[in-house]
Amino acid sequence: MKRKKNSKAIPTSRRVGTRRNGKPAPDKTTPPASAKSSSAKHSIFIVDDHPLVCEAIAGLINQQTDLTVCGSAGEYRVAMQSIDAARPEIVVVDISLGGKSGIDLIKDLKAVHPKILTIVFSMHDESLYAPRALQAGARGYIMKSEPPEKIVEGIRQMLAGKIVLSDPMRDHLMTQLVGGKAATAIASPLESLSDRELTVFELIGQGLGSSQIAKKISLSIHTVQSYRERIKEKLNLRHAAELIQHAVQWIQSGRRMK
Repeated sequence: MKRKKNSKAIPTSRRVGTRRNGKPAPDKTTPPASAKSSSAKHSIFIVDDHPLVCEAIAGLINQQTDLTVCGSAGEYRVAMQSIDAARPEIVVVDISLGGKSGIDLIKDLKAVHPKILTIVFSMHDESLYAPRALQAGARGYIMKSEPPEKIVEGIRQMLAGKIVLSDPMRDHLMTQLVGGKAATAIASPLESLSDRELTVFELIGQGLGSSQIAKKISLSIHTVQSYRERIKEKLNLRHAAELIQHAVQWIQSGRRMK
C-alpha cells in the first residue's frame, strides 16, 4: 500500500519572510539605517599644513548630515598618496604646503584623478591665485577671511556642478575676459610670473635662500637661481637685495597684488 503524501499546508503566519500578524518580516540582508546614511555621505579630504586649521574644517564638515571627512594631510607627497588610497569626492586644499604648492597638487590630481573635485581654501589673495587655481583644474576658491561656513556652502555648490568664487572675483575675471589685451596691460606685474616663479618669489619673501628653496620644492640650486633671474627681469628689479626687499614687502602686505 502506498503511503499518502503529507500535503499539509504551511500556515501563512509561519512562511519564510512573514510575521504572524501578516506583515512582511524585515530582510536581514538590508543594512541598518545608519549604514545607509553613512554610505550616502559625500567624502571630503583636507590638505593644509596647519593642523589646527585641518581640525577646525574637519569638525565643521563632520557636523553636516551629508558630508564626512575621510582624511587629511599637510604636505604634497603625503596628500597624493593618501588621496590615491581614500578616493574622496572633493579635496579642500591650501596654496602653501610642505613640498610642492597647492597649485601643483591640483594639477597633478587633475591628471591622475580627473573625477576628484578640488577647491582652494587659503589666505592668499584670490585676485592673484584664484585664476591660477582654476587654470590648474580647481572648481572654486574661498579666502580664509570668509566665515568658516562658506567652505561647507562652497562644497555643496561644487557638488551641484557650480564654480565657487566670490562676487568680486567673478567681476575681476569677467573684466579680464571682456577687456582682453587692455585688461592684461593694467594687471599687476606679479601676474606675469609663472606658478613656479611665484612660489619661489613667495619663499624668498619668507626669508629662504636658494639652497633652502631648492630643498623645499625639490629643485636644483641652479634652477632656483634661474627662477630668481627671471623674476628680477619680469618685475624690473636690478639686483638680489631689491628682489628680497620686494618679496618681503609682498609677504608683509598679505600677499596682495601690487
